[in-house]
Amino acid sequence: MTCREDRQTLMAAIAEACAAGARLAPACRLAGIDPRTFQRWRDGDGQVRADRRPEAARPRPAHALSEAERARLVELANQPRFASTPPARIVPALADEGVYVASEASFHRVLRDHGQMRRRGRSRPPRSAGPPSTHVATAPGQVWCWDVTFLPARVQGRWFYLFLILDLYSRKIVGHEVHETDQAEHAAHLVRRTALAEGIHAHALRPVLHGDNGPSMKGTTVLAMLYWLGIAPSHSRPRVSDDNAYAEALFRTAKYRPDFPTTGFANLAGARQWAADFVHWYNHEHRHSGIRYVTPAQRHAGGDGPLLAARHALYQQARETNPRRWSGRTRDWTPIGAVTLNPERDSVVAAASIGAASPAAGPPSKPRQG
Repeated sequence: MTCREDRQTLMAAIAEACAAGARLAPACRLAGIDPRTFQRWRDGDGQVRADRRPEAARPRPAHALSEAERARLVELANQPRFASTPPARIVPALADEGVYVASEASFHRVLRDHGQMRRRGRSRPPRSAGPPSTHVATAPGQVWCWDVTFLPARVQGRWFYLFLILDLYSRKIVGHEVHETDQAEHAAHLVRRTALAEGIHAHALRPVLHGDNGPSMKGTTVLAMLYWLGIAPSHSRPRVSDDNAYAEALFRTAKYRPDFPTTGFANLAGARQWAADFVHWYNHEHRHSGIRYVTPAQRHAGGDGPLLAARHALYQQARETNPRRWSGRTRDWTPIGAVTLNPERDSVVAAASIGAASPAAGPPSKPRQG
């Protein structure tokens, strides 16, 4: 059916073409309608006639199922033996018993009218997807993010897999490995090695490890290792790409480095060497934009406070030396406070931010990725 507004548009365009010298039949053919349709759309007074099919009174077919037959059909379909059976199997079973009520199509139509055609077998009740878990890091070793990405090889169709664990608070890469396969055993080994290197066994509170829904991140081997280490697992929502944004931003930084080989890695040893060089650069040389342009290693060790205080003093001195060059405040060198992952619950974020703030550090700023 064509709505009245679309009819008016088509008829106006055809009338304009005819006024310019075109013939009605070619103009209608170009518009995709028949000339008789064009004439039928127009009222006697020249107005566009609306489609009257929805308002048409259609008599009930003489061969339609009666109300008693429809009730009998629903009663048969709801018998215990047919409660989880589709009409395609109900009709033949009744035929074997010498019973015919209606066709398979009629069973479908009547059961659909009664809302019984969605799932006739055992099914789980619908579950609504809740908001992602909000994690707040106020110090190193509280929240880790991890993920795995592809590193192309020079042989087409072959890949190496880079596993990374990132500390959310400091942005430091606390663990990484490169393997030829994406297996849960490699992920479990990386978590164990990182936990030992970071000494989490001496911490009162163990970190939360947040990752996506990849099979290597949710394998039984990994979950058993996390349970043994006392690390709480956390996973992104299904089919959502921004629940693990810090890890994804890290991979983008890695693959846009000038030394990233565009033709791929020659072998596993080359990929591992590049990954080790990148991790050293990222942790000890890269001034991260999300933590006031200090290196992740400096923030992880607690050295960002004195460094940013020295920058603030330098800017104050420069402003006092040439006050006419400054129209407002100096650059904000306040250390970043609490860092949040999936900040959906404002009350949780606010409580953690207040607890993390101190007079020396000042109010926390909004975390940035990059």
